[in-house]
Formats: sequence, structure tokens, C-alpha cells
Amino acid sequence: MTLEISIRDLHFSYPVLSGVEGPPLASDGEPIPVLKGIDLEVERGEFVSIMGPTGVGKTTLCLALNGIVPQSTGGTIRGEVVVAGLNTRQHPVPKLASQVGIVFQDPESQFFNMAVEDEVAFGPESLGLDPREIRERVDWALKAVGMNPHRHRSPFQLSGGEKQRVAIASILAMTPRILVLDEPTSGLDPIGKAEVFRVVRELKKREQMTIVMVEQESEKIAEFSDRVVILRDGKIALLDTPDRVFAQVELMHEIGLAVPQVSELAYLFNTRHNTSYTFTCLEDAYQALVSRITVYESRITVHESEVAYGR
Repeated sequence: MTLEISIRDLHFSYPVLSGVEGPPLASDGEPIPVLKGIDLEVERGEFVSIMGPTGVGKTTLCLALNGIVPQSTGGTIRGEVVVAGLNTRQHPVPKLASQVGIVFQDPESQFFNMAVEDEVAFGPESLGLDPREIRERVDWALKAVGMNPHRHRSPFQLSGGEKQRVAIASILAMTPRILVLDEPTSGLDPIGKAEVFRVVRELKKREQMTIVMVEQESEKIAEFSDRVVILRDGKIALLDTPDRVFAQVELMHEIGLAVPQVSELAYLFNTRHNTSYTFTCLEDAYQALVSRITVYESRITVHESEVAYGR
């Protein structure tokens, strides 16, 4: 496997701006660090989800992946972030943006064109690409997110889920190696969330992109992710596969995060029956419990037979 993202001992604090409300300050007047020693490696084609309560540095970590932190925000940084072989402190944000595309919570804040296809074409046009290649990229990106039928509509007239899909298409048209999604379903209704997750599923399956997604929908994280990062107080509290992370039910509750309902079921079952189940999806729970019931019923049948024959 090829290493796509390497984060080593990353510390970051936002700057204190005179007369401007900013981050909380410590008693000595210094800004309180947002990230406090992050170590993370992501392989090419891997899907890594990030969870954590408000204010633990999830968005800051995303912005550090394409150099916006600290190049555009300022602040104090220590450690190293390397994405697609580029050190984020040694290469300008535009160059990093061609390798790392970020989709934010509010897609409408990214729009300024009056047609969907123009919005998607803006990125490739800014690179000075040949018009034919731009058209090919726009066609591919819109098809990838299922928005080709809406290419002539205004992005401002779309539903929340459709707007987010256009935002993703705009990033895909830049053909980045890494796609970063910062809570892409935040504020969307169930239909909008389903639309976005469908696109993410297809990108993972067909394009084999490296995806880093900040999300709180634990059921979806369990479905898509290869690994899950849990942030707490600016540090990584848990980093493992979804089944192992969501098996830590008590710790997740202590942090203030939800786990899939089937993981709660596994926890309750293990507590009461001294078992070691790790469910992350309904099918896993069904198969495991049906097998257990079958074995239990078989034992009852054997016992009844022995009683009937006086054994």
C-alpha cells in the first residue's frame, strides 16, 4: 500500500487577534491549543472517518490537510503534515488543492455561478486546462454524483442534498487524489443525507479515492469506513476499525458520541451473557444471534430426547 497522508506530532493553536473575538485563552493570555499531538497515517484508497464532540479540532484537522491551516489562518503550528508527497508547510495552498479537495458543511457558501455546470467547471478553468478536457471533467463529475440532469439549473435553486452533491462534483472536477468531507450531511433532511451518502458509497466503490470524512452518523460510518478516528480534547482517543471502535460503548458515551444501535445491542448482550459480540450492522447481528438461537434450540432438543429415553 502507498501512504497518502502522514501526520506527525501535529500541534496547532489559532492566533489571538486584537479586538476580535477569537479562541479561548489560557490564564496567561496564550491561546489554548486546538490540536495537541496528532499522529495519523492514511493509505491510498482508504476511507477514514473522524468523529468527536464540538470543539475538539475536527475542522481544523481537515484544513491542515491542504495547508489552509496555517497558511491562510495563521497561528502556531508544530509537527508535520504530508499529503500526496507534499509537505503542507512548504507548498502553496493552490498546489495542495489540486491534490486535496475539501467539501465543507455549507455548500451554498462555495457557490457563485448561476448554472451547475459552470460551478463545476470553475476549478478546471482556473487551472487553464483545454476546453475539451474541462468539458470531459465536468461531464464525468456530474455523472459521478448523479447531477447531470440538473446541469443547467441554478445551484441556488436545488435541495440541500443536491447542493452538496454539486459541491462534491466541483471538487471531483479538479481530480484530486484525496477527498475531504467536513460533516457533509450536517443540517440535511433524511433524503438529502441519503443522497450524499449514496455518492460517497459510489466514489469509494468505483473511483477508489482516498476519503477522509468528518461525520457523526455512526451507522453510516460503520458501513463505509475502513478505520475510525475519535478525537477528544485535541487528541486521538481511539483509532481502529469500526467494529473495534464502536465496541468501546462506555468510552464513546463518556466522550459524548453515539454508536450504532446494533453496537449497543452487542454491548448489552455481552454484559448480560458474558459473550464477545461486535456488531456494526443489522445483518451481522441477525446472523450471529440466529446462530446462537439455533445452537440453543439444538441443545434443548437433545436434552428433551435424553429425558424421553431416560438417559
